Amino acid sequence: MTPIGARHAACVRRLDHLFTSRLGQQVTVSVQNPLHLGPHSEPQPDLALLHPRPDFYAQAHPGPADVWLVVEVADTSAEYDRIPLYARAGISTVWLIDLSTESIDVYTDPTPEGYRSVRRVQRGQTIPLQAFPDISVSVDTILG
Repeated sequence: MTPIGARHAACVRRLDHLFTSRLGQQVTVSVQNPLHLGPHSEPQPDLALLHPRPDFYAQAHPGPADVWLVVEVADTSAEYDRIPLYARAGISTVWLIDLSTESIDVYTDPTPEGYRSVRRVQRGQTIPLQAFPDISVSVDTILG
Protein backbone atom coordinates (compact mmCIF):
# COMPACT_ATOMS: atom_id res chain seq x y z
CA MET A 1 0.00 0.00 0.00
CA THR A 2 1.09 3.53 -0.71
CA PRO A 3 1.63 5.57 2.47
CA ILE A 4 -1.13 8.03 3.31
CA GLY A 5 -0.03 11.60 2.61
CA ALA A 6 -0.53 14.55 4.95
CA ARG A 7 -3.39 16.09 2.89
CA HIS A 8 -5.19 12.76 2.79
CA ALA A 9 -4.82 12.23 6.55
CA ALA A 10 -5.92 15.80 7.29
CA CYS A 11 -9.03 15.37 5.14
CA VAL A 12 -9.99 12.17 6.98
CA ARG A 13 -9.43 13.90 10.34
CA ARG A 14 -11.61 16.85 9.24
CA LEU A 15 -14.38 14.46 8.21
CA ASP A 16 -14.13 12.57 11.50
CA HIS A 17 -14.39 15.81 13.46
CA LEU A 18 -17.18 17.18 11.25
CA PHE A 19 -19.40 14.09 11.43
CA THR A 20 -18.77 13.49 15.12
CA SER A 21 -19.60 17.09 16.03
CA ARG A 22 -22.62 17.38 13.68
CA LEU A 23 -24.18 13.94 14.19
CA GLY A 24 -23.03 12.96 17.67
CA GLN A 25 -24.54 9.71 18.90
CA GLN A 26 -26.80 9.32 15.86
CA VAL A 27 -23.91 7.54 14.11
CA THR A 28 -20.75 5.61 14.70
CA VAL A 29 -17.92 7.19 12.74
CA SER A 30 -15.63 4.41 11.56
CA VAL A 31 -12.20 5.51 10.31
CA GLN A 32 -10.19 3.14 8.10
CA ASN A 33 -11.87 0.03 9.50
CA PRO A 34 -13.20 -3.01 7.60
CA LEU A 35 -16.67 -3.37 6.12
CA HIS A 36 -17.80 -6.93 5.49
CA LEU A 37 -19.19 -6.96 1.95
CA GLY A 38 -18.86 -10.68 1.24
CA PRO A 39 -16.85 -13.79 2.02
CA HIS A 40 -13.79 -12.45 0.22
CA SER A 41 -14.38 -8.70 0.48
CA GLU A 42 -13.56 -6.49 3.46
CA PRO A 43 -12.41 -3.10 2.17
CA GLN A 44 -11.26 -0.46 4.63
CA PRO A 45 -12.75 2.83 3.45
CA ASP A 46 -11.27 6.03 4.77
CA LEU A 47 -14.47 6.73 6.66
CA ALA A 48 -17.91 5.19 7.07
CA LEU A 49 -20.98 6.42 8.90
CA LEU A 50 -22.59 3.45 10.60
CA HIS A 51 -25.79 2.79 12.47
CA PRO A 52 -24.79 2.95 16.15
CA ARG A 53 -24.68 -0.30 18.11
CA PRO A 54 -24.03 -0.70 21.83
CA ASP A 55 -21.21 -3.21 21.19
CA PHE A 56 -19.52 -1.00 18.53
CA TYR A 57 -19.51 -4.02 16.19
CA ALA A 58 -17.38 -6.15 18.52
CA GLN A 59 -19.08 -9.38 17.35
CA ALA A 60 -18.56 -8.81 13.61
CA HIS A 61 -17.53 -6.12 11.15
CA PRO A 62 -20.40 -3.97 9.89
CA GLY A 63 -22.05 -4.99 6.63
CA PRO A 64 -23.91 -3.05 3.94
CA ALA A 65 -27.13 -2.80 5.99
CA ASP A 66 -25.18 -1.05 8.77
CA VAL A 67 -23.79 1.71 6.52
CA TRP A 68 -25.26 5.14 5.85
CA LEU A 69 -22.27 6.58 3.98
CA VAL A 70 -18.84 5.48 2.77
CA VAL A 71 -16.17 8.08 2.07
CA GLU A 72 -12.97 7.41 0.12
CA VAL A 73 -10.24 10.02 -0.22
CA ALA A 74 -8.44 9.60 -3.54
CA ASP A 75 -4.73 10.05 -3.88
CA THR A 76 -4.50 7.28 -6.51
CA SER A 77 -6.81 5.42 -8.86
CA ALA A 78 -7.14 2.53 -6.36
CA GLU A 79 -9.92 4.37 -4.56
CA TYR A 80 -11.90 4.59 -7.82
CA ASP A 81 -11.60 0.82 -8.24
CA ARG A 82 -13.60 0.19 -5.06
CA ILE A 83 -16.69 2.17 -6.16
CA PRO A 84 -18.26 -0.71 -8.16
CA LEU A 85 -17.65 -3.02 -5.18
CA TYR A 86 -19.70 -0.73 -2.93
CA ALA A 87 -22.48 -0.53 -5.54
CA ARG A 88 -22.70 -4.32 -5.87
CA ALA A 89 -22.94 -4.57 -2.07
CA GLY A 90 -25.82 -2.07 -2.05
CA ILE A 91 -24.09 0.75 -0.15
CA SER A 92 -26.58 3.58 -0.69
CA THR A 93 -24.18 6.53 -0.81
CA VAL A 94 -20.45 6.85 -1.49
CA TRP A 95 -18.40 10.03 -1.61
CA LEU A 96 -15.11 9.98 -3.50
CA ILE A 97 -13.01 12.97 -2.54
CA ASP A 98 -10.42 13.71 -5.22
CA LEU A 99 -7.71 15.84 -3.65
CA SER A 100 -6.00 16.54 -6.98
CA THR A 101 -9.12 18.14 -8.54
CA GLU A 102 -10.55 19.41 -5.24
CA SER A 103 -13.88 17.85 -6.08
CA ILE A 104 -16.18 15.24 -4.59
CA ASP A 105 -18.12 12.70 -6.60
CA VAL A 106 -21.35 11.68 -4.87
CA TYR A 107 -22.55 8.20 -5.87
CA THR A 108 -26.15 7.18 -5.13
CA ASP A 109 -28.73 4.64 -6.30
CA PRO A 110 -26.62 1.45 -6.32
CA THR A 111 -27.23 -1.48 -8.67
CA PRO A 112 -25.19 -4.64 -9.32
CA GLU A 113 -23.78 -2.87 -12.40
CA GLY A 114 -22.74 0.31 -10.57
CA TYR A 115 -24.27 3.53 -9.31
CA ARG A 116 -27.06 5.04 -11.40
CA SER A 117 -26.40 8.55 -10.18
CA VAL A 118 -23.07 10.36 -9.93
CA ARG A 119 -22.88 14.05 -9.15
CA ARG A 120 -19.67 16.10 -8.91
CA VAL A 121 -19.53 18.91 -6.36
CA GLN A 122 -16.77 21.46 -6.00
CA ARG A 123 -15.62 24.28 -3.76
CA GLY A 124 -18.41 26.72 -2.98
CA GLN A 125 -21.03 23.96 -3.01
CA THR A 126 -22.60 21.82 -0.31
CA ILE A 127 -23.54 18.14 -0.11
CA PRO A 128 -26.70 17.09 1.71
CA LEU A 129 -26.38 13.93 3.77
CA GLN A 130 -28.85 11.51 2.22
CA ALA A 131 -29.50 9.73 5.54
CA PHE A 132 -29.88 13.03 7.43
CA PRO A 133 -31.73 15.43 5.09
CA ASP A 134 -31.53 18.36 7.51
CA ILE A 135 -27.73 18.33 7.40
CA SER A 136 -25.50 19.44 4.55
CA VAL A 137 -21.73 19.71 4.43
CA SER A 138 -19.64 22.35 2.71
CA VAL A 139 -17.06 21.09 0.22
CA ASP A 140 -14.73 23.88 1.41
CA THR A 141 -14.96 22.55 4.96
CA ILE A 142 -14.12 19.02 3.81
CA LEU A 143 -11.17 20.09 1.68
CA GLY A 144 -9.85 22.64 4.18
